[in-house]
Amino acid sequence: MPTKTLHISTADGQADAFAAFPDDGERHPGVLMYADGFGIRPVLRNMARELARHGYYVLVPNFFYRHGPAPVIELPEHIGEEARSAIFAQLMPLIEAHTCERVLSDADAYLRFLTTRPEVAAGPVAVTGYCIGGLLATRTAAAHPGRVAAVAAFHGPVGVDGPDALAEIAAQVHFGHAASDLTPQALSELNSALDAAGTDYTSEIYPGTVHGFTMADTDAFDPAGLKRHWDRLLPLLDRALARR
Repeated sequence: MPTKTLHISTADGQADAFAAFPDDGERHPGVLMYADGFGIRPVLRNMARELARHGYYVLVPNFFYRHGPAPVIELPEHIGEEARSAIFAQLMPLIEAHTCERVLSDADAYLRFLTTRPEVAAGPVAVTGYCIGGLLATRTAAAHPGRVAAVAAFHGPVGVDGPDALAEIAAQVHFGHAASDLTPQALSELNSALDAAGTDYTSEIYPGTVHGFTMADTDAFDPAGLKRHWDRLLPLLDRALARR
């Protein structure tokens, strides 16, 4: 499985990125993958490789590039609960500095870069993300309705921008929520907003999960939740991209 470390020109500099793609000489649909708040690290590279094995060119940008190349802060091999508070004390200023304006400016650059790669097939792309990356994915999809055909977000704060922002999404959608993040009532309200917008979506709480359940290098990891994530993500991409 070929992988590359790349650099993407943005309005504010050069964003380092990781890409994984099939080694068959063919062009494949593009997927922009946003990491969680811990950023690019081995578990994200493994997830990108796994997705690439299913026939996609997967681009994972370091959205904290303004603060340095990934990893922006030193991370342990396993991010246990005892380490989280100290790690997030370092990360929160970076997350807070990543304003909506920066998100959208970067998204323009990421999509431009992705869609001009020689390994990427012509046509729309997909966007997926985890934790804060799920919010970045939804903002990217809302800002580029003609370019993004599918968006998936997992344990992400996808509703924080309000129903009007969700209504801008023209892509097919899947939201996979952690049971610790969203009450059934909050899920009902979110899904009602998606219904009102006429969105083609699935949005569900993954039973028994806590925030971060897809990440195998954290105490939050839930193997059943990760499997459910793949069981939802791969058919979504297949419908929206592979069979176009």
